[in-house]
Amino acid sequence: MKTTSICMTILALGISAGAVAQPLVIAHRGASGYLPEHTLEAKALAYAMKPDYIEQDVVMTKDDQLVVLHDHYLDRVTDVAERFPDRARKDGRYYAIDFTLEEIKSLRVTEGFNIDDKGNKVAGYPTRFPMWKSDFTVPTFAEEIELIQGLNKTLGYDIGIYPEIKAPWFHRHEGKDISKAVLNVLKQYGYDSQDDKVYLQCFDANELQRINSELMPAMDMDLKLVQLMAYTYWNETMEYKGDKATPYSYDWMFEANGMKKVAEYAEGIGPWKPMLVDEKSTKDNIIIKPLMKAAKDAGLQVHPYTFRADPGRIPAYTDSFDGMMDIFYNQVKVDGLFTDFPDKAVNFLNK
Repeated sequence: MKTTSICMTILALGISAGAVAQPLVIAHRGASGYLPEHTLEAKALAYAMKPDYIEQDVVMTKDDQLVVLHDHYLDRVTDVAERFPDRARKDGRYYAIDFTLEEIKSLRVTEGFNIDDKGNKVAGYPTRFPMWKSDFTVPTFAEEIELIQGLNKTLGYDIGIYPEIKAPWFHRHEGKDISKAVLNVLKQYGYDSQDDKVYLQCFDANELQRINSELMPAMDMDLKLVQLMAYTYWNETMEYKGDKATPYSYDWMFEANGMKKVAEYAEGIGPWKPMLVDEKSTKDNIIIKPLMKAAKDAGLQVHPYTFRADPGRIPAYTDSFDGMMDIFYNQVKVDGLFTDFPDKAVNFLNK
């Protein structure tokens, strides 16, 4: 599948050797700085802000439906604990895979929250949309695609989708092939080639390699794949041996030939932004880490996450959101970035 993308890159370079593509704005969970993440309302607002892509995190239900939810559990953004108090697993989480679509659709969605020491729900971002106000629900993957494609038709834009397959290792352990299900929906809605406005991302390197070498060839598909990056200690991806799960090691991605290995199966990487700019940087000395050069030398696109304008979320090495945009777009020269505030990134690029 990589041969096709290499040929396309050569053709693109041949069309205009001097042209420089405008970097991308990717609406992270929609306009999640303004409305509860991953609701259709947040996606409609994001669309109106004219980003290049809108992100979908995809998980699977008990009855094999695909829904858009950042976590593969429901309790951080819904009232599931009140509605179904006896359905938590031993770890206290309420997993989407234990609920039918009908049950999930009955839940109220709110701004993300944490539980404090007294058992109170506290908003993760206190200055964002008020908790439990209005009436939001969990959308299906198909509903969201239809919303974006419908708006593309009525408004005449060409905004793409940027789905993430969430925790395929978890779904596989539960007996479900979420990757195949996601690809089926993408193909159903006309996303099957490198020319289509879609990137498919995942933290699970083994699963991305399977998608690239097995699933997409079998389905006559060739999508742009993005390897999301984490540190091993985050426990973002796990590997099962029997019923015992151990953290997948991302260490190899940061080694000398790591990016070249990623380029064998993916078109881009999605690193955490401190992986590109050292947090010890100062306003007078921006330290760009070696990962950026390694990725570009390997021919990979670079789309870091996540850029926020909330109080306390601007790095110490800059004074403002625009300053952060200037550093990453103009100094680091990323190809795109994920932001909860897509309007601010779009406005910066349009100045």
